[in-house]
Amino acid sequence: MALVISFLVTFWVAYLIYKKYKPQPVLVVGGFILMYTAVIFGYGQILAPKASTGSILFDTFQFMSQTLSSRAAKLGLNIMCVGAFAKYMDKIGASRALVRMTIKPLLKLKSPYLVLSLSWVLGLCIGLCINSASGLAMLLMVTVFPILIGLGVSRLAATAAVASTLCFDWSPSDTGTILSAEHAGLDPVIYWTNYQVPIVIVAFFVVGTLFFFSQKYLDKRDGHVVVPIDVDHSKSDDPSDNAPAIYALLPIVPLALILSFSPLWITWIKVNIINAMMIGLAVGMIAEFIRTRNLKTVFDGVQAFFDGMGMQMANVVTLIVAGQVFAQGLMSMGVINTLIKGSQSAGFSPMMMMVVMVAIIAVSSIVMGSGNAPFFAFAALTPAVAKASGIAPVLFLLPMHFAASIARTCSPITAVIVVASGMGNVSPFDLIKRTFIPMCGAMIVNIGMTFFYYYRG
Repeated sequence: MALVISFLVTFWVAYLIYKKYKPQPVLVVGGFILMYTAVIFGYGQILAPKASTGSILFDTFQFMSQTLSSRAAKLGLNIMCVGAFAKYMDKIGASRALVRMTIKPLLKLKSPYLVLSLSWVLGLCIGLCINSASGLAMLLMVTVFPILIGLGVSRLAATAAVASTLCFDWSPSDTGTILSAEHAGLDPVIYWTNYQVPIVIVAFFVVGTLFFFSQKYLDKRDGHVVVPIDVDHSKSDDPSDNAPAIYALLPIVPLALILSFSPLWITWIKVNIINAMMIGLAVGMIAEFIRTRNLKTVFDGVQAFFDGMGMQMANVVTLIVAGQVFAQGLMSMGVINTLIKGSQSAGFSPMMMMVVMVAIIAVSSIVMGSGNAPFFAFAALTPAVAKASGIAPVLFLLPMHFAASIARTCSPITAVIVVASGMGNVSPFDLIKRTFIPMCGAMIVNIGMTFFYYYRG
C-alpha cells in the first residue's frame, strides 16, 4: 500500500510540474503529504525521536527548517558564491574576454560539437579532484560554458555537457567510492584502478560520441543555428564589452586555486570553493581599480556579486531544499526498503538481480533528486544480497554506485541540474531532455562492463 500511495503522490507532483506549476511548493506539499501519511499509517517516522519537536504536525516544518539551515550554510553558500562570481565576471566583461581569447583557436577545429564533447571529457577528468558534481558544474559554467556559447552551440547543449561532467563519481576520494570499496572488501585504490577506471575509459568514447551527435541533432531539431561570435566585431560602447585581454584570466582564478591546492599539487594548504570565489572577487576588484582608477566604480560593481547571491538563493537553493523535503517523504514511507525486500524474494539470477538493483537505484535517484541518498541506503545491505545471489559484492556495488550518479543527472530536482540550469538560464526540465541520451549510453556502459567483469571472472 505504501508503494501505491507513494506512486500516486509522485505522479501528482510530476503532473503539476509538467503543467508549469512552481516546482518548489509542489515538491514541499508532496513531501508533507507523504510524511504525514507515513506516520498516520505507521509506515515510518518523519524525524528520529531525539530530533522531534514533540508534535507530528510540526516535525515536517522542523525537517524543512533543518534542511534549509544545512543547505544554506554548506551547498547553498557554495552555489550562491559561484553564481555571484559568474555575475560579477559578466559585469566587468571578464567572461567575454575569455571567450574572445579562446574562440579563434577553437574555431579552427571547425566543429563546435567536438569541442563540446571534449569539454565533457575534460570535466570528467577534473572531477577526480573536485568530488562535488554541483561544485564542478558551477566552476565550469563560469569558464567552459561561455566558450561553448561563443562557438555557437545552444545554451541547452552547452549546459547539458557541463551538468553531466561528473555523471561517474569515480574519484578515489569520493565518499561513495570509499564506501563501496569498504563493503566490497577491497582497498579503495584497487577498487578505483581495477574496476572504476576501465568503465570510465570506455565511457569517454561512448558518452563523448553521444554528446556530439545528440546535441548536434537536437539543436538542429529545435531550429538552433550555429553562429560563432564575431570576435573582431563583438565590442561595443559598453565598457564591459571592451575589457582588456588580460581579463580572460580572471574567470579561471578560482578553478586554478582549487586545482593547485589539492592532492594534485599543494596539499598543505586548503582552498575550498567559497574561498576561491572570494579570492577571485578580490582579484577582479584589484584589476578593475587598475583599469578604471575609480574606487567608487569598483565598489559599485561589487553589487552585481551580491545580486547574484540573492538570485541563486531564490531560484536554486530553494528548489534543492524542496526536493529534499519530497525525498524525505519517500524515505518516511519506506519505499526503498520495500523495493529491496521485493527484489530479494523474486528469485532472479545473479546478473538479473544486479540489473534490478541498478534499476531501483536509478529510479530512486531520479525521483529523490540525489545519488547519495538511495545508494547509501542500499550499500550496507548489498553484501548480504550479493552473498544470497552467489556473486562478488563488488559486482553489485560498482554498478549501483555509478547508476546513482548517472541517474541523478536525469533528475530535474537534483542539485547539479538545478545549479547548471539556473546559471545557464534554461529550464531544468528541458535540460534533462538533453542529458537523457548520453546518460542512457553511460548506463549501458556501466551495466555492460559489469557483465564483462562477471563473465571474465
